[in-house]
Amino acid sequence: MASYEIIIYWSEDDQAYIGEVPELPGCAADGESYQETLANTETIIQEWIETAKSLGRPTPEPKGRLAYA
Repeated sequence: MASYEIIIYWSEDDQAYIGEVPELPGCAADGESYQETLANTETIIQEWIETAKSLGRPTPEPKGRLAYA
C-alpha cells in the first residue's frame, strides 16, 4: 500500500475521529476511536485508488509529510 499522509483529529460536531488524506481529494473516513479511524482511512485509501483506476483517472504519488505543525 502506498504511504499517503493521514491526518486524524477529533470532531466535536460529529463526536467522532475524522481521518483525512490531503493528497486524495474527498478521501476521508471516521471512527469511534483513533485506531478504528486509522483502519477505516486505510481501507478508503485503497477504495479511492481502485475507483480512480477503474475510471481511468490518475492517482497521485504519495509525497509523505506535506507540512509541519
